[in-house]
Amino acid sequence: MTSHQAARCLGLVPRTLYRLIDHGHIHAYRFGRVIRLRQVDVDDYITASRVQPGELRHLYPDGSPADD
Repeated sequence: MTSHQAARCLGLVPRTLYRLIDHGHIHAYRFGRVIRLRQVDVDDYITASRVQPGELRHLYPDGSPADD
């Protein structure tokens, strides 16, 4: 897929996607001046970015979710 397609799939602007690629967070491939990504690599990045229960506790105003 193109970098613009991958960025749209991830909900990112292309510049942020390029930063993720440059930092090694997502695999990409260069063919001349063209950057391409495999769907499986984008899917793997999504899976690796999954938020685990309790990881967002610091975002609650009082430190605890409303359901506690």
